[in-house]
Amino acid sequence: MSRIGKKPVTVPAGVTASIDGRKLNVKGPKGSLSLDLRDEITYDVQDGGISVQPANDSKSARAFWGMQRTMVQNLVTGVTEGFSKKLLITGVGYRANAQGKKLKLQLGYSHDVDLDVPEGIEVKTPDQTTVEISGSDKQAVGQFAAEIRRWRKPEPYKGKGIKYDGEFIFRKEGKKK
Repeated sequence: MSRIGKKPVTVPAGVTASIDGRKLNVKGPKGSLSLDLRDEITYDVQDGGISVQPANDSKSARAFWGMQRTMVQNLVTGVTEGFSKKLLITGVGYRANAQGKKLKLQLGYSHDVDLDVPEGIEVKTPDQTTVEISGSDKQAVGQFAAEIRRWRKPEPYKGKGIKYDGEFIFRKEGKKK
């Protein structure tokens, strides 16, 4: 029995949700998002919220129940508040600069790393060592942040690299004399 799945997703004022075939469409002040619906789960859109229930008592239906409810919650949160990730760049000469729909990273390579910002995502660089990624789709924001971090993962000796804000990097002791 899913404790998360039992709770209905509340739909705040200004947000509309509708089921069109096998898609759940959610529209709000920050845009619209859609989710492909699973056959194992039944979705019920009411005036105050969206309830998610397993269609039958199979193991796969119960396994998808809580995850599908969380994905519906992410849609509603995305169109109302949005999601954001903050990356911190540590290292001498490492810097970032957002230029329109491109992100230019200088990470100690012989060349600059130019990344195209995906559609629906906004990237800001308040200073040269901070990158703020925001958007309404949680998966797209997290994926783009992971792609940026992949260029220079933080190393454990000096802590140089790109890390998430609040991430703890386990530091190792260097060589002893």
